[in-house]
Formats: sequence, C-alpha cells, structure tokens
Amino acid sequence: MDARAWDERYAASELVWSATPNQFVASELAGLSPGRAADLAAGEGRNALWLAEQGWEVTAVDFSLAGLDKGRALQERHERGRDLHVDWVHGDVLDFESGPVPYDLVVLAYLQLAEDERRTAVRRAFGALRVGGTFFLVAHDTTNLTEGTGGPTDASVLYTAEEVLGDLDGERFEVERAERVRRVVPDTDPAHQHTGEGARTAYDALVRVVRTG
Repeated sequence: MDARAWDERYAASELVWSATPNQFVASELAGLSPGRAADLAAGEGRNALWLAEQGWEVTAVDFSLAGLDKGRALQERHERGRDLHVDWVHGDVLDFESGPVPYDLVVLAYLQLAEDERRTAVRRAFGALRVGGTFFLVAHDTTNLTEGTGGPTDASVLYTAEEVLGDLDGERFEVERAERVRRVVPDTDPAHQHTGEGARTAYDALVRVVRTG
C-alpha cells in the first residue's frame, strides 16, 4: 500500500490499531534507559506515545499524513500530552536518515515490505543507531500465512527473524533475541478475521540486537 492508500485507511475509522502499544514493544523495551528513539512507520503513533510515556524523546516517522495527524491528536488528548516529547515527521522510512545525532533505539513494528525494500529499511534503521544502541523489529512472520491469523495475505511481504539478521550482514551487532513468537488475538480485535471462533494465535518475527560497531 502506498501513502495515499494508508491515508484513506486511516481516515475511514477512528483508529485502525489500538491506542495501546504493541505487546512486544512494551515487554521487550520497558527495561531500557530512555534516550533518543525513532519509531519508523509509526502509523497512528501508539508505540511512539508509549515510548514517550517511558521518558524517551521520540521521532515518529510515517509517510501517511493522516496517520501522523491521528498520533498528534492522541497526544493532545493524553493527560500528560504536553510533557511527552514526540516529533511527528512526514517521511518515507526507505529514505530515512538519522542526521548528525544517532539514536539510542530504533523501532520497526509491522512494516511489511518485499525483500529489497525491507533490507533497505532495516539497514537504514540500524545505521541510525549509536554504538550500544538497540534495534528492535516485530513483524508478521512468514508462517503466519498458513499457521496463524490476521496479517497480510501476500507472502512476499512476510518474513522471518533469520531473514532480518541476513539483511544486516556485514554490520556489527550482538543478538539479544531473534525468533518466531506467538501472539494471542482475541475475536474482538478489529483486525481479527475469525469473529465468533474465539481467540486465535498469530505468529510474529521478533528481532532485538545491539549495535557493537
């Protein structure tokens, strides 16, 4: 989907995604000391706002103006909105550059791209980190198409943790976690495709590495 299609999707409902952070973003990153973070393909800003709540100074990047507008609106309605540090940036993650000051954390959550574009996004995200910074990615796993629920039905935009590590070939990093993970999706979830059948399991690829050079 291009930026116009995402604008239309975001404009069609109050929130496409929940206002709460992705469960893996919250569980994996809660223990990090806050600093500068970039949330790439931030969408409606749920992860960016959660990071800001934890004390991070966040750059939230997305190519959908409608998504960014929703993120700003969520921040304005937040009880601590004025104290949350989020810079909402309109831009394409495939062209993302960190500028002169590197980041302590870069997040890519459910950015489903074909192989060449995925590799570009992953390497640009990793390249924005300082030495010692954390790269975190979670996405719909390749096996979700046949074994899980929800997510894209186009196999070309699904991938595994091992493929993401391959995208970083030649870079220096320490792997903290790289594996397929399970996510329980209740039948009340707006993106759930099996309403009435109870909770189902989705499968995600999760990668967390620390840049060492």
